[in-house]
Amino acid sequence: MVEEMDLRTFIIIDNMQPQYAAITGTVVKGDISLAGMCQLYVELAPGSGVYNLLNAALKQTNAKPGFQIVEREYGEIELHSFSPEDIKQAGQAILNFCEKGISERRHPRIVSEQIISNIDPYQAQLINRSNRYGSIIVPGESLFILEVEPAAYISIAVNEAEKNSQTKIITFDPVGRFGRMYIAGTESEVRNAREAAITAIERIEGRE
Repeated sequence: MVEEMDLRTFIIIDNMQPQYAAITGTVVKGDISLAGMCQLYVELAPGSGVYNLLNAALKQTNAKPGFQIVEREYGEIELHSFSPEDIKQAGQAILNFCEKGISERRHPRIVSEQIISNIDPYQAQLINRSNRYGSIIVPGESLFILEVEPAAYISIAVNEAEKNSQTKIITFDPVGRFGRMYIAGTESEVRNAREAAITAIERIEGRE
């Protein structure tokens, strides 16, 4: 008998952008992701359910796993491939196993969003010292910060922001209670990134 699962996040990224893919590649524990790949993120509760879901996807497709994370409340898996069909098949294998439809995923909620213009050198340094994986924010640049729930949806927001703007990804975190992203650049480009990220989140259909 399959334990009832709460499908918190189910999202496919069609074309991983260079910065996004590079940062993701520094944190994955399994197969390395590269720019141009397709990617699948699944987040669910209870967290231990990810083991069987990943097992089903790997045995039925050629998609490669980047990580499986099990926390107290939630679990999360990531798969990627240069083949969109591999990712679609992996997603369907996961949905079939947990007996869910894509409409049963949760609709993402924007928890907070803000733009900090002309960032002060001291604040820039504090952000840079706490950031281990992305780019460096330079004093005078503008910074966009977005938080969403469930956390893994921040992945598509970051990727779409990079796709539609000339900005730097300072960092992002798709794991935990909330997903966060920090993107920096000129004021106009940061606003382009904000529009693309929020549009990507708002387009995702799911249950409340």
